[in-house]
Amino acid sequence: MAKQRIIVVLNAGSSSVKFAAYQWPVDSGRLHAPQLTGELSGLGGSPRLRVSGEHGQSDQAVVLPAADTHAAGLSLVLDTVAESVGTAAIAAVGHRVVHGGEAFSGPARITPAVLETLRGLVPLAPLHMPHNLAAIELVAKRLPAVPQVACFDTAFHQTCLPEARRLALPRRFHEAGLKRYGFHGLSYESIVGQLRKLPGGLPRRTVLAHLGAGASLCGVLEGRSITTTMGYTPLDGLVMATRSGSIGPGAVLALQSRFGLSAAEAEQLLTHESGLLGVSGISSDLRVLLASDSPAAAEAVALFCRSIVREVAAAAAELGGLEGLVFTGGIGANSPEIRGRVCRALSWLGVTLDEPANQAAAGEARLDAGGAVTVWALPTDEQAVIAAAVARVLAEEHGEH
Repeated sequence: MAKQRIIVVLNAGSSSVKFAAYQWPVDSGRLHAPQLTGELSGLGGSPRLRVSGEHGQSDQAVVLPAADTHAAGLSLVLDTVAESVGTAAIAAVGHRVVHGGEAFSGPARITPAVLETLRGLVPLAPLHMPHNLAAIELVAKRLPAVPQVACFDTAFHQTCLPEARRLALPRRFHEAGLKRYGFHGLSYESIVGQLRKLPGGLPRRTVLAHLGAGASLCGVLEGRSITTTMGYTPLDGLVMATRSGSIGPGAVLALQSRFGLSAAEAEQLLTHESGLLGVSGISSDLRVLLASDSPAAAEAVALFCRSIVREVAAAAAELGGLEGLVFTGGIGANSPEIRGRVCRALSWLGVTLDEPANQAAAGEARLDAGGAVTVWALPTDEQAVIAAAVARVLAEEHGEH
């Protein structure tokens, strides 16, 4: 039996840590299916650890110290992985890093210089980057000899049209890095790869909708991102769970000039207290809002769907038409109600919906009724994209093919 190395993937977010361990055979260099996957969710609330592997599945509540829940959670994840695969077998660790700025257009081996550059990008994604960096730093402390690779959500959008990346500000600000970067790139890379293997292949003009607590759309032309809804930070674009999405610069200025909020207070409001939570006053969880009879909950859901419909149409305009629409992310892959509302509102664009298929969709499912636009619900797999990128980096370093 060929000797096995293990690539561990960590996707550390603000309230969860997803993880996976992939076998990477020395003789072939090709990744196998993950031998371990899991998620530590509910950080900051009621954490649960879900693990699926060779020895079955487990789902249990865990107790973490309130003083530093995220650090303790990351340690628990590393312990769980090490117990399953053995520390000595870990060949590398790959990380989802939300923001790569202009410095990184692809995966990068983490060195002290790279880590310092990443620290400088924290203000561009303050909700995500500190947790991404905490995972990198913990692995460096616990497994100092193990190489680490950063994989960036922004890299997929390096192909966006120049005018899609520019903000209408004086050029000196653009040259200083104030531009549209786009996010969810690892998810979009996963979906493009899946579409290429499906019957009919990858539609030439496709809009990908990653809908979850964080939500964005991406207009893809022949597999390359040309436009996306998130911008300078992950705050822009669609209405999200607690993020406002696009609300207009005048409204942001009014929060400070009229309502007296400091810049930090405005950021807190727009990032953590707005979106579905802010409009409904009830919850940031779309499932709770759909089940509610509150008019405010209904308004929040309507705003969410409206923002999706509007941005799909805008992306189709930039693509020069629409031939494919894909729903992914926790909401996109699992909410027939939201998919139905969006598709019905886009019927003028040639979008059709097979309602029984939509209601029954679980995992990979085609949803259109045979119209000009193919519609899919697909689960994204960012962990697999990261693992494959790490394998490429390791192979290049060792001269393997």
